[in-house]
Amino acid sequence: MKSFLVTRYGKNEKLKLTEVPTPAPQADEVLVEVHATGVNQLDSKIRDGEFKLILPYKPPFGLGHDVAGIVVAVGTGVRGFRVGDAVYARPADFRIGTFAEFIAVREADVARKPTNLAMTEAGAIPLVGLTAWQALVERANLQKGQKVFIQAGSGGVGTFAIQLAKHLGAYVATTTSAANAELARSLGADCVIDYKTQDFETVLSGYDVVLNSQDAKTLTKSLRILKPGGIAVSISGPPTGAFAREAGLPWYVRLVATLLSFRIRRQAQKLGVRYTFLFMKANGQQLGEITRLVEAGIIKPVVDKTFPFPQTNEALTYVESGRAKGKVVIEVK
Repeated sequence: MKSFLVTRYGKNEKLKLTEVPTPAPQADEVLVEVHATGVNQLDSKIRDGEFKLILPYKPPFGLGHDVAGIVVAVGTGVRGFRVGDAVYARPADFRIGTFAEFIAVREADVARKPTNLAMTEAGAIPLVGLTAWQALVERANLQKGQKVFIQAGSGGVGTFAIQLAKHLGAYVATTTSAANAELARSLGADCVIDYKTQDFETVLSGYDVVLNSQDAKTLTKSLRILKPGGIAVSISGPPTGAFAREAGLPWYVRLVATLLSFRIRRQAQKLGVRYTFLFMKANGQQLGEITRLVEAGIIKPVVDKTFPFPQTNEALTYVESGRAKGKVVIEVK
């Protein structure tokens, strides 16, 4: 089969289209013929080497964290899926590689594709959907009537998180450019702030939850808009020692993470708020919950642009430009 591989870490490195053996599913895996795969900022960061401490992949390795496709083989222990099932998934770390024609995925990480979506739409969901779910439902326990600030509302995570937060009954504020303000409102945002002309810290106050996806300066300001007892969930760092322990990382990584997050944790403590770092995990059960919301018409994926499989590097470059509204998807089949 054909697969795009990272052959060397680096920002200017191109993925190499390579012929590799088609994987045989292990007892707990399904083999998926890839029809569509989403492109994420995480893919660029891993290729650039930014996550080598947390995810020490050894080149050459496959890249890609979203898949929508058809089950073509199942392992001997698989009971929930059959050949021919339309599925989607975010493969677990160290099992990634969806920029390929086939991928073996653990049954526990797979869910049935929403019946009302095309493969390209379904391929846009897993990583951003699970990120939003784990941030707002699992970590923040967002409740009806609470106020949540979701940064970058026109991005991949933002477009999904706004819809999920509104479904949970929250009041939603977000940042985006003036050009994308109407998109954010159409997804359910109650307060849309133009980050180019407005400072969100002068507009927002008394918030229960912040979903942070931006830089350290933005995170520091975000802590100040939280009310006492509020929580900032960051998907862009800094990582914490607690995260490193839960992930089973070596002692020296735990130490580095503790030091990296010391300042922001101290600031949060002084303000009487909480800070937590989220590095989302594959979870087929949660993806099944998302499927039900999508099939009910509560959440719709936002796809900015699709690229054919041979143009995978171009798709990655487009995502890195920061111009995408919602998700970018590669059509593999």
